[in-house]
Amino acid sequence: MNGAVDAVNLGAPGGDLTILGLFLQADIVVKIVILGLLAASVWVWAIVFEKFSAMRRVQRAADGFEDRFWSGGSLDELYDAEGAKPTHPMAAVFGAAMSEWRRSARVAGADISRTGVRDRVERAMSVTIQREMERMERWMIFLASVGSTATFVGLFGTVWGIIRSFSAIAAQHNTNLGVVAPGIAEALFATAIGLVAAIPAVVFYNKISTDLARFAARLEGFGTEFGAILSRQSEERA
Repeated sequence: MNGAVDAVNLGAPGGDLTILGLFLQADIVVKIVILGLLAASVWVWAIVFEKFSAMRRVQRAADGFEDRFWSGGSLDELYDAEGAKPTHPMAAVFGAAMSEWRRSARVAGADISRTGVRDRVERAMSVTIQREMERMERWMIFLASVGSTATFVGLFGTVWGIIRSFSAIAAQHNTNLGVVAPGIAEALFATAIGLVAAIPAVVFYNKISTDLARFAARLEGFGTEFGAILSRQSEERA
């Protein structure tokens, strides 16, 4: 009896076709889908703003650090000032290399121009770059997941809503547009919300991934140049 009443209400002509009305009229399953997609959309935008802010911050810090690095000052002083307790990725790469180089230089009788020392310095920088990029890539998998699945989740809500709409139509034996339209609109609303969540996730995932790849290449380039500088200084000291 309750199912029949629900079906009649769903297909009643003149239903509320506003966004709020479509949501309130929706089945509990469709409501859960819509609320989940809305929550995912909010989280996507939070991640996007955080990533853009973080990228601007680390790029600005890297610019300032490179200016100080190439200013001709003492590397030991720069290490004591920024490398020992790094606050951004490029300083962390510099600090890891300098720390390994200093440890090798303190070993009694060690020839710090040896290939083994250079390999350890390069490995320290490589590991640090990987660690810093993993930290910066946090939550990127969430953007990728929302971008690839949100439309399908919305489609599930649409299919469920359409099944319910056809059940209402069958119960009333009436295919008038005024009866069909509210239920179909309610069902398609879930797909629309899915697209609202998926499209920004895909667009910003591609943009942020490109920015992260460029920054990783920048760190690797700095590491290569710094490794060459340490190698020359090691040979001079030897």
